[in-house]
Amino acid sequence: MVDGSGETMRIEVRRGDELGEEYRRAIAEVFVEGFGDDLAYFARDPARLTEAVEHMLVLERFHVALIDGRPAALASLTEGDQEAIDHDARTLRGHLGLVKGTIADRVFRTHFQGGTATSRPGRAEIGFVASARRFRGRGAAKAVLNHLLALPGYDEYTLEDIKDNNAPALGLYEHLGFREYRRNPTRHARWSGFDAYVSMRRTTGP
Repeated sequence: MVDGSGETMRIEVRRGDELGEEYRRAIAEVFVEGFGDDLAYFARDPARLTEAVEHMLVLERFHVALIDGRPAALASLTEGDQEAIDHDARTLRGHLGLVKGTIADRVFRTHFQGGTATSRPGRAEIGFVASARRFRGRGAAKAVLNHLLALPGYDEYTLEDIKDNNAPALGLYEHLGFREYRRNPTRHARWSGFDAYVSMRRTTGP
């Protein structure tokens, strides 16, 4: 593949557990670059936030795009009650402090865990799509998503709770065949900077 600068690059997609524990920190760094703004209340220092969250990534649920061997983008794939995030409250408090660590525990349990009530064979949820800043615009996120969409055994994929002001992500998902099926307005649009969470679905077959 040739990027926008004319340089040839190689993108390989691997599952996190296939890469192994030695990649955990680098995978967590990509996660934080993607979601650090959402988690800034807990820690503004990316290194501290990475240390706090790296333990909770279930590597077998994450698929990682590598550019020249370095994690460039990632996304999780789960079915039913499978979890991509499994955090330890004590570890969070150790890195974030008693108050913020306790709040993070509650937030992660409420918003990031619990599976889906509409699970069935052949349906999967894609989540936690993120790219490393230095690799953005080079097709890494698209490569991960295309990899997931090509996996056998699935006829429906969902992407849940995308901010409606995240135009690049929504555009990419639409380009890959996802269509909006639900929109949940936010109660705090004035200070949050967006009006609603968008959920999208892609189906295959008849």
